[in-house]
Amino acid sequence: MDSTYLFNESGILLTIFLIAIPIIVASLIVLVKTYAILNDYRKKKNLEQFYERLKRLSPEEIERLEQRKKELSFSLSNKELAGDAPPSDSRGLIDNISHEEDIRFVPSKKKSQPRPFIEPGLTKLILWYLGCATFWLLFGTTVGEYLGIKFTAPDIDHISWLSFGRLRPVHTNAVFWGWSSLAMLGLAYYVVPRVSNAAIASLRLGYISLICVNACVVLGSLFLMAGINNGGGEYREYIWPAMALLAAGVVLSLFNFIFTIGQRTTKEIYVSNWYIISAMMFLLVIALVAYVPAWQSGLGETIIQGYYMHQGVGMWFMLFCLGLMYYFLPQQLNKPIYSYGLGILAFWTQILFYKLIGTHHFIFSAIPWWLQTVAIVGSVGMVIPVIAGTTNFLMTFKGSWNKLSGSYTLPFYLIGIIFYFTGSLQGTAEAFRFTNLVWHFTDFTVAHSHLTMYGIICFMLWACIYTIVPRLTGKEPPQIAVGAHFWLALIGLLFYTVPLMIGSTLKGLMWMDGKPFMDSVVMMAPYWLWRAIGGTLMWLSHLLFAYNFYVMINRKREVVIPASPIAILKSKEELEKQVLTF
Repeated sequence: MDSTYLFNESGILLTIFLIAIPIIVASLIVLVKTYAILNDYRKKKNLEQFYERLKRLSPEEIERLEQRKKELSFSLSNKELAGDAPPSDSRGLIDNISHEEDIRFVPSKKKSQPRPFIEPGLTKLILWYLGCATFWLLFGTTVGEYLGIKFTAPDIDHISWLSFGRLRPVHTNAVFWGWSSLAMLGLAYYVVPRVSNAAIASLRLGYISLICVNACVVLGSLFLMAGINNGGGEYREYIWPAMALLAAGVVLSLFNFIFTIGQRTTKEIYVSNWYIISAMMFLLVIALVAYVPAWQSGLGETIIQGYYMHQGVGMWFMLFCLGLMYYFLPQQLNKPIYSYGLGILAFWTQILFYKLIGTHHFIFSAIPWWLQTVAIVGSVGMVIPVIAGTTNFLMTFKGSWNKLSGSYTLPFYLIGIIFYFTGSLQGTAEAFRFTNLVWHFTDFTVAHSHLTMYGIICFMLWACIYTIVPRLTGKEPPQIAVGAHFWLALIGLLFYTVPLMIGSTLKGLMWMDGKPFMDSVVMMAPYWLWRAIGGTLMWLSHLLFAYNFYVMINRKREVVIPASPIAILKSKEELEKQVLTF
């Protein structure tokens, strides 16, 4: 193909533009970093010259600085027209006046609690997990952003590696295994030792697990873009060698956590560890069932696909994140979980009912009718753990709702809880036969999966990350950037899902009326535009999250040259102390 022809294609130009964005950003970062290094070097040279000048100060100059220090330190007491006596009011009009609040455009949020003692090596391991997860979030959602553009401009490119059928699983698997899974494992490396009151069994196993999961996503994505895939259904497109790496990583972390819990100094195993360990065990079972070739044919493959898809979401991501919530939410509210019993009830009922619901995606199919009915019954049974968990979390908030306005983390927790309730129950409603008839094979399932995986999992993970990283590094994110992240993600999610649900309902009704398929495609065009707008807002929020994460882990110290007489004299005193010590 002529290269000139390639550059006449709008899709090629847009692809080049999208690829150029990270390159330009990386170049700007290099330039900024280079400037910062040169600026620090210049400041240090000036500081050395400043100290040399301090050593040569004459007694007269020091006397003038002392005199100027007294002049600058003078200030009015603001009591010249009053007395020094404390305010007294026999009528009770003045009460508990201790300080005056400044008027602020953005309310000040409460900072993180002082850092608990965490082994430096474990802190580094956790930050590596969360840093890799942040990278895969940006990568996976950038691919998703491009796919959203393809819905409104389907002829944007003609390159096989960038075709929708290849990029869509790259997007879903990157955010599943790269972003969510690594973030959950990283947070678990904090939670499991803390609630066990024991050191992590092996940091080395933690790093090997990290490498295995990252290798899985890298190899899996490359194979998918090259057209090499499992072909076994949605969310299991990675070929088995890539998934074997993921399984190996999870096995290593599972052994690490079990050995840590085995060395615990507490008598009971806290409910968070119940959820986390069970989720990891279920993932191994799910992956094994999904990739064993014995039943991967015909109708059996369809049944296994329903099992794998729903177990992955409910018994890996959901179970794991709920375990994290049972630690981080009470810790952030500084109060115990409302009911330990409700947590155990939700745990066992989720295990009981969630394993049955996979085939509710195949109502009116050739799957046996009794199995479809069992899936619907299991979907209705999920009301029990969802209501139990939601009640537990919201009642933990009871008496602490006033903390919501003063915290930049609690809104993330609350939105995750709200979507846990609404998204999960919407899945129950979607399992009924009529609604399934209308919505199945439409974009409604796409909207539903984003309500759950994004509205629940992502918001819960962000809440936990914003809670723990400042305690590990001692650095807070800029609260305006955190607020912008929150609102862009929330509004974007609503712009993405609500129009899709409306349009998909209309599409399903058109199909039931026997309308031509292309009519439904034309009808969906404006709803797909809203999908692209919402996806763009969500993608921008991820850029802000990555920036906030960078701020929280950046340890750079700025060189400041004293300018005021007070600071100059203080620097001279410190310099003299250093000379005497030397």
